[in-house]
Amino acid sequence: MQNAKDSFYMALRTRLTTVNPERTILLRGTVRPGILVEEAEAPYAQLPDDVFVLRWLGMAADVELASTMAAEQCEVIYQTCGTQSFGGLDRGRALSQMDTELLAMLQPFKTPKMNYVATPPAAMQTQVFWDEPVFGPLTINRDRLTRTVGVTVYSYQEPGE
Repeated sequence: MQNAKDSFYMALRTRLTTVNPERTILLRGTVRPGILVEEAEAPYAQLPDDVFVLRWLGMAADVELASTMAAEQCEVIYQTCGTQSFGGLDRGRALSQMDTELLAMLQPFKTPKMNYVATPPAAMQTQVFWDEPVFGPLTINRDRLTRTVGVTVYSYQEPGE
């Protein structure tokens, strides 16, 4: 399932650069698109603001098919305090903007499966696809607005995976 997870992340990352090229994060001295995979980064005490964080929760498999289909639940978490220039009073608008960006990044609901261990990345034989997102309720924690969105990501297992 790692190739599917990597392919999903890279698809969203690439799409974010089109949807909002200004949404970036400075991470380990490098400016990159404002999306990261929690399990691939150093632990942090608090999620970064104005960044999409992918958290992989659990996996299931359907082995009754001709090829095994794996499904992994992804949680996309993002939060904002708004902007300093508006004293944070625009935090609702900022969260709505991130909602819109995430919807745009998820469409279309598929991407080619790639092997990112290879250099350059190698195309595999199948696609990675996902369900429509399920937006959780808004959470307020002091000056931060947070949203969690669930997406189930599917992929057929290929030989050698």
